[in-house]
Amino acid sequence: MRRIIVGISGASGSAYGYMSLQALRSIGGVETHLVLTHAARRTIELEMDMSADDFEALADVVHPDDDLAAAISSGSFVTDGMLVIPCSMKSASAIAYSFNSNLLVRAADVCLKERRRLVLIVRESPLHLGHLRTLAQLAEIGAVILPPIPAMYANPQSVDDIVAHTVGKALDQFGIANDLFKRWRVGSGDAR
Repeated sequence: MRRIIVGISGASGSAYGYMSLQALRSIGGVETHLVLTHAARRTIELEMDMSADDFEALADVVHPDDDLAAAISSGSFVTDGMLVIPCSMKSASAIAYSFNSNLLVRAADVCLKERRRLVLIVRESPLHLGHLRTLAQLAEIGAVILPPIPAMYANPQSVDDIVAHTVGKALDQFGIANDLFKRWRVGSGDAR
């Protein structure tokens, strides 16, 4: 069975994290390890008609963000990598410079040092030069930066369609087959 860490930070966009957990559960064959930051718990309450418990119910294993002794804090605990969705600039900065103050950042740092896939759905706009330098640092050390940018060629009909596109693209980075979004068909003139 594959094993993916899902980190959810306090950035706006809790729906991305929720849909990623739903998708991984429905696809099957992937053991999910969830870590929610304290800020994520608050953002979930502000943005959604649900609580952190609803997110945790979709994960196979839940790790408290202050448990720096959790299995996912060690490189000897083998995973396929980590998805941070959404990823705040605060978390991105901490990851970029190995400031391992919480479990989300430590688990991401472990993925980088072990050369495992780390995909960051960075949620910030506009970006200033400090943000851009942080993102460049992350790319240089091996992270995949995947901002949640909607693909209009897919003709999204709802917010869920837009969220599903980003989640599907993120799962693609791990080689997890999914049909969450319409894929571009070269030469056909339409997206499927």
